[in-house]
Amino acid sequence: MIAAKLEEYVFGGLVAAIGVFTLVDATTIVARDDNAVGPRVFPYAVGALLVVTGIATIIATVRGKLGEAEEGEDVDASVRTDWVTVAKLVAVLVVHLVLIGLLGWPVAAAVLFFGAAWALGAVWWKALPIAVVLALVVQVVFAYGLGLSLPAGIFEGVPFLDG
Repeated sequence: MIAAKLEEYVFGGLVAAIGVFTLVDATTIVARDDNAVGPRVFPYAVGALLVVTGIATIIATVRGKLGEAEEGEDVDASVRTDWVTVAKLVAVLVVHLVLIGLLGWPVAAAVLFFGAAWALGAVWWKALPIAVVLALVVQVVFAYGLGLSLPAGIFEGVPFLDG
């Protein structure tokens, strides 16, 4: 029982610490203009919610409200890890990180979304158009909906893709 309480305290403390880190780090975000709602609002909200949740978890633990232990998950323990799939996902992520600087977010994100779907068994000709559309939608939402500029890369100067 003491170990369970310690785990709950550690969890609450870590959640609160991540919230504090998020709040402090959000102060370094530079806004392009002085709108009331800018790029710092979401990180501030998330950070505050994390701090409140972490403190609430600690308070609940002090009051004796511990999380119930799970009896088990619906996982087949006899199945081995598919390291080939893990390697594919890691490779796709590394390619994504390299491509952001070279070709921009839309291309890098399309490669990431397509590669992850392919690595997890999706049919390539269905995954490819969905990945391209999803990457472009994210680019447009960030550029026009949030006023944030993701690297446009090869799409520099294209009206809807270059924030």
